[in-house]
Amino acid sequence: MGLFKRNPFGHILFLKKWLIRVFGMLTHRRYRGFNQLDIDGSEIIRNLPGKNVLFISNHQTYFADVVAMFHVFNASLKGREDNIKNIGYIWNPKLNIYYVAAKETMKEGLLPRILSYAGAITVERTWRAKGKDVQREVNPNDTENIKIALEDGWVITFPQGTTKSFKPVRKGTAHIIKQHKPIVVPIVIDGFRRSFDKKGLRLKKKGILQSFIVKEPLQIDYENDTIDEIVEKVEYAIEQHPSFLKVLPPEIRDEVLKTEEELNQKRRWEY
Repeated sequence: MGLFKRNPFGHILFLKKWLIRVFGMLTHRRYRGFNQLDIDGSEIIRNLPGKNVLFISNHQTYFADVVAMFHVFNASLKGREDNIKNIGYIWNPKLNIYYVAAKETMKEGLLPRILSYAGAITVERTWRAKGKDVQREVNPNDTENIKIALEDGWVITFPQGTTKSFKPVRKGTAHIIKQHKPIVVPIVIDGFRRSFDKKGLRLKKKGILQSFIVKEPLQIDYENDTIDEIVEKVEYAIEQHPSFLKVLPPEIRDEVLKTEEELNQKRRWEY
């Protein structure tokens, strides 16, 4: 790699590599030490092509979710089986991983601006700005940047556009899928909201069992599936469809509640 080689967004790859290395080392114990990250599906990561892959996930914090993904992706690519043991995997990270983030979030302070250099594709929210509801057109530069990122590598997006659970999936994600035809890989996370503050920068509780499930790529008919059908597939895939809120059938309720109680015992935390 040339010392001043840049990616399509003009970021110097040598500098980006060191940012990922440093933040990887600083954050590793947040997922393997203070808390425990339970991973499932790392073999799916290893079998993906090097570009035009879109990861979709539910969202619990601004930054901790993305940082965990950088850890899991790089560990998986270096042969780790559902774990992030031995942080040596971060020394030579995959540099064409990008994530979609709200522009105003990435401008709030020095640290978010630095994290932005590690791979953020900043977009203007069309429905929310400065804590108020708004209605504005999609910025064509935002969609073009996502296209560029997909052509260069992997893109992470949180299609609900918020850290609140069971909010509707934004149709913009479905339009991106239909237009650019990426491989769409769902991820379902849990435990991050209990582990960190809303921004995901401050460790809030220790001893939390965090879960990180990588699912098989979605089956999508890019030509014939409608936008609404793709939205519904995304909602089910990231387990944010309204049906997940329904009361459990009586015949399985006791078994599920017992399992949840066992998990809650593992998630008990201490200051």
